[in-house]
Amino acid sequence: MKYDVIVIGAGPGGYVAGIRLGQLGKKVLVVEKKHIGGVCLNVGCIPTKALIHSAHLISKINEARKEMGLEIEGNFYYNIEKLRNWKDKCVKKLTKGVEFLFKSNNVDFIKGEAKILDERKIEVIKENGEVEKYETENIIIATGSIPAFIPGFEPDGKYIWTSDDAVSLPYVPKKLLILGAGAIGLEFAYIYKNLGSDVEIYELMPQILPGVDKEMAFELEKCLKRYGIKIYTEAIAKEIIKEDGKIKMKVELKGVQKIVEGDVLLLAVGRKPNSKNLNLEKIGIDVDNRGFIKVDKKRRTNIKNIFAIGDIAGMPLLAHKASKEGIVAAEVISGIEIEYNPLAVPIVTYTVPELLIVGISEEEAKEKNLSIKVGKFPFSANGKAITSGEIYGFVKIIVNENDEIIGLHILGPEASSMAGEASLVVEKKVKAEELGKVIHPHPTLSEAIMEAAENVHKKAIHIVNK
Repeated sequence: MKYDVIVIGAGPGGYVAGIRLGQLGKKVLVVEKKHIGGVCLNVGCIPTKALIHSAHLISKINEARKEMGLEIEGNFYYNIEKLRNWKDKCVKKLTKGVEFLFKSNNVDFIKGEAKILDERKIEVIKENGEVEKYETENIIIATGSIPAFIPGFEPDGKYIWTSDDAVSLPYVPKKLLILGAGAIGLEFAYIYKNLGSDVEIYELMPQILPGVDKEMAFELEKCLKRYGIKIYTEAIAKEIIKEDGKIKMKVELKGVQKIVEGDVLLLAVGRKPNSKNLNLEKIGIDVDNRGFIKVDKKRRTNIKNIFAIGDIAGMPLLAHKASKEGIVAAEVISGIEIEYNPLAVPIVTYTVPELLIVGISEEEAKEKNLSIKVGKFPFSANGKAITSGEIYGFVKIIVNENDEIIGLHILGPEASSMAGEASLVVEKKVKAEELGKVIHPHPTLSEAIMEAAENVHKKAIHIVNK
C-alpha cells in the first residue's frame, strides 16, 4: 500500500503530525511499536502528573489538619492499588481519545516496529510477527527518547529503577535514592516523599536543574528540603552493590567518599534518542555526536522527504515542543510555508511549588554582556497564594536595554497554568512597562506577574521596591 506520509512513532509529536496531516487531506499511516501516545501519555507527562496531583492532595490534607483546623476522624491513609488504577484510567482516557481522533481524521494506524528501507519504503514487523512493506512520498521520524543509564548502574526493575518503573508504582520503598536532580528526579522525589518514602537525591552538578536560572533553582531546592527531601550536589556515583535485599551506593560528595544505603535507586540521569533498528546509518541520515537527528527549521533531515520531530530531533526533550514540530512538519509536507523558530519554549518542573522557565536566565544574559534589569514579586505578598496556603516562590522578569522581556520565570503555585502568558510576552517581545499596565484580576496568582513587571521600574504596589 502507498501513502502520502508515514509517521514512525505515535507520541505527542507523531500523533499530532498524523492528525494534522489527516486534516490537510493527506493519506497517512502512523506506526507505533508500543502505545498510542508514546512515553508522554503512557509513562511520562500524564501518569506522573496524576501521581503528583495525588501527592499534593496528601500534602494539603496534612497541612489542612495542622494549619486550618480541618479535622479528619481516624488515621488518614491511601490505597496504593486504587491510586495506581486511577492513574491508569487517566492514561486510558487520553489514549482512547487519540484513537478516536485518528479514525475521525482518516489516519491509518498499525502497531509494530518500523524500519526505514530507503527514502520511500518502510518495513513493519507487526505484533503477530507478520512483516509488511509500505511505500510513501514522505517519512516523519517521531520515535522519541528512552531513559539513559550509567555503566555499572544498569536498571533491573527491582533494585535499580528507571522512570518507567517508578511511574508504574510497584510499591513505595522505605528509602528511595535518586541519581539526578533534573525535572524527572525532582518530580519523583516529591511523589514518593508524600507517599511515605525517605528520599535522598544525588546530583553531579553544583545545583539542581543544571542550566536553569541559579536563583530559581536555589529557591526550589529550599522548598523541597522543607518537605524533608535530602539533596546532595557535586555528588559522583561510583559503584552500586546489591546486598541482603538492599542497595549500597558508593558516592563521592565534594571529594569525600561515602556509602549510602537504600531500598531502591531511581536513575534520573537524562534520556537518549530512541533510534534503535531505524536503519538511520544505512540510509544516510545525519546525526549529531549524541545520536540526535539533525534537522533544519522545517524539521527536514539531510534527505529532503524525511523529517524528524520531537525528542529524536534534539533538545529540549518536551512533549509540547514535539507537538509543535509535528504540526510544522505536517504543514511543510502539505505545501504550507512555515518554520519552527520559537524564541522561547516553556519548560516546567511539576514539583510543588512548580517551576516555569521561559526565555534566558540572568546568568545567560550576563554571559552575553546584555544590559539588563530584573523585577521580582514574591507569592508571600499575593492574596490568592496566602489564602491557598502556598506562599513559597516568586516571579522573576528579566528585561533588556529596550525594556523587552527576555526571561520570565515563575516558582510558585500553579506556575504551569501561567506558562501561556509568560511564553506570549517573551515570544512577542512585550515590554515590562506594557505588561505592568495590563489589568490582572484580583485575587489571582497571575497578579504576581503584573507586579514583577512593575517592580522592574520600582512601581510594584504590594512590596517595598528595592
